[in-house]
Amino acid sequence: MSPRRRPPVLPLAALAVACACAAARPCAALVRLGAASFVDAPARFGPRVTGDGICGSLRAAEPADACAPIRGAPGGSGGMAFVLIARGNCSFEGKVRAAQRAGFDAALVHDDEDKASLYSMVGDPEGIHIPAVFVSKMAGETLKKFARGEDGECCINSSMDETAGTVLVMSFVSLVVIISVVASFLFARNCRLLRNGVDNRPPYIKKHVVEKLPSVVYKAPCSSGNNCEEACAICLEDYDNGDMLRLLPCKHEFHVECIDPWLTKWGTFCPVCKLEVTTGE
Repeated sequence: MSPRRRPPVLPLAALAVACACAAARPCAALVRLGAASFVDAPARFGPRVTGDGICGSLRAAEPADACAPIRGAPGGSGGMAFVLIARGNCSFEGKVRAAQRAGFDAALVHDDEDKASLYSMVGDPEGIHIPAVFVSKMAGETLKKFARGEDGECCINSSMDETAGTVLVMSFVSLVVIISVVASFLFARNCRLLRNGVDNRPPYIKKHVVEKLPSVVYKAPCSSGNNCEEACAICLEDYDNGDMLRLLPCKHEFHVECIDPWLTKWGTFCPVCKLEVTTGE
């Protein structure tokens, strides 16, 4: 018997680990400017946006990468002010600290390359008390083009859905683990039943059972009135008058000296139609 194959538990486990790792990453939220919305990735350092989110005016940093002190005050009429910063030339932490020193209430860092995924900003949270998010290059260009520096024009949504997302992912991981365990159990049980079924099934028919099958004497052109074969399908010899033929439940007939050894030594089915002789199924 060939070795049993186990169900693909390892790929399922790998998927579960990947999902658990995904749950550890910051959940994406949205940055809104007017009717436009852009997906963002909250920084791993500094405070998170909570509650109903925050809204404020938006202006581009000078210099654009904020690797030097940002020139100019946030402006506005006393509301919150956000600054848009380009990625590159210095660390994310340095950019956010520059925005904080300049008096801004939040930093939006946009990518400098077109990429399919958002970067997760890392840094030392010590002394940072403004939130920061990362957006795509396209989002940054659009924000920079349409931002007017007006109070409340740009909003950063809360990432409170991170908890719900984590619960959802962990529920999915649990489901995958349960399915893999159940699949392993069912696979092992079916293999055991199949093996026991094959072992318990006799590979031949006992001689006294075969001898109880009807037999007829061949007489040309047809003796039994059934299928009227003119040759034995086992030895391929033509039937001669007086040959003793064994008639199976499927109505196929063979030389007694051919079919009896077949049934008692090699198989329990008709050599022609494969119908089981013992059960008739």
